Amino acid sequence: MTRGANVALTREIPSLTGVVLGVTLSTNEPVLADNLVVATLLCDARSRVLSDRHVVFFNQLTEPDLSVTQLTRVLGSDVEQVEVDLTAVPPEVQRIVLVVYINEGLGLRRTLGQLRAAHVRVLDLRDDRELVRSEDLAQVLSDETGLVLGELYRHGPDWKFKVIGQGYADGIRGIAADHGIPL
Repeated sequence: MTRGANVALTREIPSLTGVVLGVTLSTNEPVLADNLVVATLLCDARSRVLSDRHVVFFNQLTEPDLSVTQLTRVLGSDVEQVEVDLTAVPPEVQRIVLVVYINEGLGLRRTLGQLRAAHVRVLDLRDDRELVRSEDLAQVLSDETGLVLGELYRHGPDWKFKVIGQGYADGIRGIAADHGIPL
């Protein structure tokens, strides 16, 4: 799928009750690879995070309702995977946004433009069958340090997935500002 494209997941597959969001990131830069952080933001209809407890990442592997969980073991070539129980997501969560950013903890200037590949995919939770794969989002990156990969979102009674591919030169700060995350 290309940036901006979306697919009606539960309308096309009515029996779909859970998905895994997989993120593939590859680079020849070991320091960059060690400082990439994948996070999942549980947002309202305005794309604002419900609270700081609704950000799932390496320090907080699930959110209060346990409907979204970052997996500690991944399958295939993904570097991170997030499991979403679509039937358990609270109604106030309208968008589940998947992002990646560079943790600048080492103080080294790295960018997502150093990635060789960046994909997001959606798998059926029941059998790990790939339902959707994005185009290579790394091809349009240069000096960005943050990236919104894609989002699961409600559309009436159904769930859809959209490839976003929006980069941020100011990394997590820009993502946080756009999604109301307290830093």
